[in-house]
Amino acid sequence: MNILVINAGSSSLKYQLLNPDSGVLLAKGLCERIGIDGKFTYKPQAEGKEVLKAVDVAMPTHSEAIQAVLNALVDPKNGVVGSMKEIDAVGHRVVHGGEAFAGSVLITDEVMKALEDCIPLAPLHNPANITGINACTAVMGKEVPQVAVFDTAFHQTMPPKAYMYALPHAYYEKDKVRRYGFHGTSHKYVSTRAAAMLGKKPEEVKLISCHLGNGSSVAAVDGGKSVDTSMGFTPLAGVPMGTRSGDVDAGILQYLMNKYGMDIDQMLDVLNKKSGVEGLSGVSSDFRDLENAAEEGNELAILARDKFAYEVKKYVGAYAAAMGGVDAIIFTAGVGENDGGIRTAICQGLEFMGVKMDPATAGIRGEEAVLSAPDSSVKVLLIPTNEELMIAMDTAAIASGK
Repeated sequence: MNILVINAGSSSLKYQLLNPDSGVLLAKGLCERIGIDGKFTYKPQAEGKEVLKAVDVAMPTHSEAIQAVLNALVDPKNGVVGSMKEIDAVGHRVVHGGEAFAGSVLITDEVMKALEDCIPLAPLHNPANITGINACTAVMGKEVPQVAVFDTAFHQTMPPKAYMYALPHAYYEKDKVRRYGFHGTSHKYVSTRAAAMLGKKPEEVKLISCHLGNGSSVAAVDGGKSVDTSMGFTPLAGVPMGTRSGDVDAGILQYLMNKYGMDIDQMLDVLNKKSGVEGLSGVSSDFRDLENAAEEGNELAILARDKFAYEVKKYVGAYAAAMGGVDAIIFTAGVGENDGGIRTAICQGLEFMGVKMDPATAGIRGEEAVLSAPDSSVKVLLIPTNEELMIAMDTAAIASGK
């Protein structure tokens, strides 16, 4: 099967065409500045096919963006499939499924209504995801199966003691205020791969998955199921990130708002866009820039990296305790896959848990590898995430009725 994977934003659309059975990527690209001046990128993964880089294409809406994608994929000269009939289904990344979805689902009118009901939980993301689905329907017709794959679904196995907040229970009953967690597709993919690398079934292992990038979250995965995760009601909670604060004392909000005359929207703008390692360092939200600044002796850049590693380490220890042990710690996403210094800093001091790192692996970047020493009782694994392949696999299974 060939699956088109769509990740729609408010003015952008990322896409990949994959064969989930073989794992082969046929083409990928990006539609940017939708509704403005339209920039289209197309990267066929075959020799002799022309790459298009940010060419001007009229995209007043997402429908024109989807049409541009399909035109490129079936182009007689540079396309990777002969016709649209060779695209068997479409898988959509959807940020928030609330409590309604504990897994990926075939998109129906009822599902679309449920997605709209989740908009208050993800007002910046779900509307764009819905727009992407509607655009595909408009261009490809209803006969092509479409599947929604949710960032939140993997975490719906958390027990109430993990997902409930110690707030008046009415806020949960009436308003669904609870921990949802995100990056679920990534955590699901790497935890499945980790079990395979350990030579075990997913239900036989306890794993701690560290998805570390500009957005970061840690998840405890016990027996193939998420039992806790660091992000909460929104992606703002948990460890510090590129520009997000992570966990803070809520009383700080009142203190700063009163002192500087900010309203709640201004305060949340600070927490979401001006905090994290960028806010702490004053340098950048990009960990590569932080690493360079730290090597040049910038004390705040050093502090930002130390703070990030420290907070991740605390979650690792907490989740090992919550699960009563751990078989492997996984590093994935941009920072987890490529920053050996951060990985080392997180694992230093975890020897009491059975973690023993192999110093020779510190420089490994972007490839599956065992980072721990052969005699480490807790394995440390580097697994590049592949959310698009996970979406394609789920989509293929649902579209084929498996």
